[in-house]
Amino acid sequence: MNPTESHWNYEAVQALIALVKEGVPASLISLKLKRPISEVRAKIDDLGLTPPPET
Repeated sequence: MNPTESHWNYEAVQALIALVKEGVPASLISLKLKRPISEVRAKIDDLGLTPPPET
């Protein structure tokens, strides 16, 4: 993990998973979770999830 990235706590990971499953694009997840889009995309990849397409 990059030391400049903030820690993902359990609640944040669960919120991320739920949003991905709902089909929310990474750009909107980034806004909802108040995290950089690169960090959101990296965590989605780390979790082995397929990111929803950007609309």
